[in-house]
Amino acid sequence: MAGHSKWANIQHRKGRQDEKRGRVWTRVIREIMVSARHGGADLDANPRLRLAIDKAKAANMPADTVKRNIDKATGNLEGVNYEEIRYEGYGIAGAAVIIDTMTDNKVRTVAAVRHALNKHGGNLGTEGCVAFQFKHVGQIVFAPGSDEDKIMELALEAGADDVMTDADGAIEVLCSPTDFEAVKAALVAAGLVPELAEVTMRAENAIDIAGEDALRMQKLLDMLEDLDDVQDVFHNAALDLGE
Repeated sequence: MAGHSKWANIQHRKGRQDEKRGRVWTRVIREIMVSARHGGADLDANPRLRLAIDKAKAANMPADTVKRNIDKATGNLEGVNYEEIRYEGYGIAGAAVIIDTMTDNKVRTVAAVRHALNKHGGNLGTEGCVAFQFKHVGQIVFAPGSDEDKIMELALEAGADDVMTDADGAIEVLCSPTDFEAVKAALVAAGLVPELAEVTMRAENAIDIAGEDALRMQKLLDMLEDLDDVQDVFHNAALDLGE
């Protein structure tokens, strides 16, 4: 089956994340604090916190830093109170964009998001204007050349909803957010290491954007991702950057 994930886009995103490695801790800490505040410090009862701690481990964050921020969030230590706010809008060629933020100052955050969108040809929309174009899913992506048959067998047996191969040969496993940890664990246990594994907002249909428009859209996405209050940016643009 043909998927719409673009391998080049994934690689570009990973490269950007590597460039910003020093800022990863800030975002992970916010995610830990909000997850713990809403769901408590019990990892068995709080899957979102488990995922946040997995991100912390991947970023080589010390265990005492993780614990200190959980304590702040649950009231054992004084800390900043972050609020989750989702913004929706449009990019180049009408591409749909969702911006998830965590902030202690809503006025500052919305102004920064609006400025980033407007500067590169996009605009901020109203709540719900593009969210219907996305689905909340667990997404696990393997590099082109991976063992498709083995991935499909193990993933579906572990509870995945679908396994797709895109035009570039990348293999994409989709599952419900509640099954994500079990599906990922089954694949990793079999020696299948994914290139990307996350619970995300996945676009149901992609918009192909090439040439100058693709470069403009990438600049817009990069500027949004560079904002201090932004945790994640989701979009439905399949960019041909000519790389």
